[in-house]
Amino acid sequence: MFKIFDICYLSKIPNHSKTYMNIAVVGSGYVGLVCGCCFAESGNEVSCIDNNTDKISRLKNGEIPIYEPGLEVIFQRNLKQSRLHFTTNLEKGIENAQIIFLALPTPPDEDGSADLSYILDVSKQISPLIKEYTIIVDKSTVPVGTAEKVHAALSENCDPSLFDVVSNPEFLREGVAVQDFLKPERVVIGTRSHKAATIMRELYNPFVRQGNSIIIMDEKSAELTKYASNAFLATKISFMNEIANLCEQVGANVDSIRMGMGTDSRIGKRFLFPGVGFGGSCLPKDVTALFKTAEQNQYQFNILSAVLEVNQSQKFIIYEKIKKFFDGDLIGKQVAIWGLAFKPNTDDIREAPALYTIDSLLHSGATVTVYDPEAMENIKEIYQDKIKYATDSYSCLSDSDCLAILTEWSIFRSPDIAKMKALLSAPVVFDGRNVFDPIKMKNSGFTYFSIGRPYTN
Repeated sequence: MFKIFDICYLSKIPNHSKTYMNIAVVGSGYVGLVCGCCFAESGNEVSCIDNNTDKISRLKNGEIPIYEPGLEVIFQRNLKQSRLHFTTNLEKGIENAQIIFLALPTPPDEDGSADLSYILDVSKQISPLIKEYTIIVDKSTVPVGTAEKVHAALSENCDPSLFDVVSNPEFLREGVAVQDFLKPERVVIGTRSHKAATIMRELYNPFVRQGNSIIIMDEKSAELTKYASNAFLATKISFMNEIANLCEQVGANVDSIRMGMGTDSRIGKRFLFPGVGFGGSCLPKDVTALFKTAEQNQYQFNILSAVLEVNQSQKFIIYEKIKKFFDGDLIGKQVAIWGLAFKPNTDDIREAPALYTIDSLLHSGATVTVYDPEAMENIKEIYQDKIKYATDSYSCLSDSDCLAILTEWSIFRSPDIAKMKALLSAPVVFDGRNVFDPIKMKNSGFTYFSIGRPYTN
């Protein structure tokens, strides 16, 4: 009899054989496009499907609609070698596919729970098109029980013996997503089907040749693993933000505390950097969805409630520092902002702390000038002519009363300090990412505020 434990053990045994596969990826957003390109890079034939005609047209013409380091190279290579295809026709796209990945949006509903309508609608559309054994993979981040719902939707017009539904959550970090996919720390596959597990393991073997594990578990455990992972990372971030806020009250330095904590192997060094809160498409949505899942199952997840509360207030911390510095009167003040994306190496501004800071500044009567290496066009779609847009980091400073740093792009780490001071109307910096050294800023004549570190003037 098939046992999940047996598959977990077998998944650690090296297997360098690889069989070419036909793969379909439904949804060509961030996750779908990265997955499609990386599966093609390992030699598979991949068809990416999306109902956005403009996006598919751009992709066919060799234009990537998102910014992600390293993606352009493998996209162009596999497009040129005809391993990567794009279509708006679902029936054509999944034709001959042995595995169909569902990389569709799961936006939060009004109550914060994940909206599964896109996934279930596509599952129903796929149902009558399946003519031979096919694996349907939930690649999107989905709540516990989604695999069962997808199975039910497929079963409406398809013999259940012709398919298996697998949960295969993605663990892609924006900015290093290609590296994360090609060399994953782990691959989680949720299925109770021996046949599906064997095929999925074969698909992923080329990506784990360095010995990282393919972990096979049941579908519900796989679904919850992704939420648990992101919620834990979000908890570390919010905890350090609370420590940083306390440091400012008692006169301690969060950098010293972070190093003292991070050297403990039980804690680790990562995700201990305080700042202006987490954003993006994953952590806020996933923490909220997990919290709602707990509520729906009559469990009060108190830690997550605190994480969300802390993160929401942290997004306003730089605005509050600016407001306090100017004695509550921001009318007519010009604020320069470096960094708009929720993190470096992406153009993603979803739930970015910069949005909350800009909104608060505008509401208080300030004028705002912004610069970001990649996210400018996305910001323009939201604010249009309500704010000013600089062409580079230095022009952003011209005649501004202060600078706020909200994303830790590398280009902001070693600027010409003298030039900064000359361009600003006053040498005042609010560093929401602790990019600069407080002592150096003080010695350079700046009034400098950061997160959880002593104020310097």
